[in-house]
Amino acid sequence: MDVKSAFLDGFLEDEVYIEQLMRYKMKGHEDKVLKLNKTLYRLKQAPRAWYSHIDGYLLRNRFVKCPHEYAIYVKIE
Repeated sequence: MDVKSAFLDGFLEDEVYIEQLMRYKMKGHEDKVLKLNKTLYRLKQAPRAWYSHIDGYLLRNRFVKCPHEYAIYVKIE
């Protein structure tokens, strides 16, 4: 799992739409918006999407979440 690009490759649970950037507007379709398939770095939903993804991965691999601190996982063999 590549943590450096986590915010760029995160998967969205909600539908998110953005306006077209000025320099990338499509002629004849200036009034349309774009639907995101993956998260963007500065998107507010990016951290939540990343946490949900890593949380699911760790729980599937038999890690146990600490009851006192939500960001600590322990694997007991």
